[in-house]
Amino acid sequence: MQKIVRVAAAQFEHVSGNKPVNLAKIERMVAEASELGVEVLIFPECCVTGYWFLRNLTHDQLVSLAEYVPSGPTSLRLLELSRKYGMSIGAGLVEISLDGQLFNTYVVAMPDGQVVSHRKLHCFVNPAMSSGQSVTVFETPHGFKAGLLICYDNNLVENVRLTALAGAEVIFAPHQTGGCASKDPNIMGLVDPALWHNRHHNAPAIESEFRGDKGRGWLLRWLPSRAHDNGVFYIFSNGVGMDDNEVRTGNAMIIDTYGRILNETCVARDALVLADLCPDLLVDNTGQRWISARRPELYTNLTVPTGRESISELLALAGKVPE
Repeated sequence: MQKIVRVAAAQFEHVSGNKPVNLAKIERMVAEASELGVEVLIFPECCVTGYWFLRNLTHDQLVSLAEYVPSGPTSLRLLELSRKYGMSIGAGLVEISLDGQLFNTYVVAMPDGQVVSHRKLHCFVNPAMSSGQSVTVFETPHGFKAGLLICYDNNLVENVRLTALAGAEVIFAPHQTGGCASKDPNIMGLVDPALWHNRHHNAPAIESEFRGDKGRGWLLRWLPSRAHDNGVFYIFSNGVGMDDNEVRTGNAMIIDTYGRILNETCVARDALVLADLCPDLLVDNTGQRWISARRPELYTNLTVPTGRESISELLALAGKVPE
């Protein structure tokens, strides 16, 4: 990183299946961020199409919702906005490839004309959708290398370490999480939709849930460690409010290379969270020192199947836990 860069994480409530409405909201928030001097703006996973309702769609319904990347209308519109505002903008959607495969994909359009995309490595929302096969790291026009990991991709420590080893200095982490059903009663759990619908009359009730174990409490058990252990900045963007029949908790935050939260929000509404990323924090930080101390010859077993890996476990999540 060559200079201080002002970045932003967005949280907003999408409308399932309504791309025009969701894109209009993205455009409004991009304009707002531009007024605040933002150079990089990260929106949530599948914020263009909607996320959790995808589990109930047929293959044909998914195809009708999907777009080509980067030649599709959403990618082109993000690129147009990026050039207009001189800002890198990331947003998520359903992609269809030239050979007809469907992916949970995240697109980043940059003012120099680049369009980079990442296919979620652990896609389980619908069996008709495929998972990506590689981590994504790329140069940005802002003087740093970025990595892209979508929601559950960030839960597995191997994915984050691979992204850092590939040179990422800032990880874009779009999510749709919090307020999820869980097989573990000690984490997360559903948020009562009535609290969200009553937020204008009793904001403290829903925001208490957002700050607790269903939202921020769960995130803080693992998210800052991903930044700290790899010596990278993290831009965590998330949905907020209704995601089909569940309430996402927002909690947009930006984390520095030592796992410290630079800025965050627990408000029950659409919001932008801003922070200035300082290049000094990328110099000889703890995570980088730990990476330098690695002994790769000890880690060959990390690539050997143990028999505990299970694609059926991932697919089972599609009917139980989004992330």
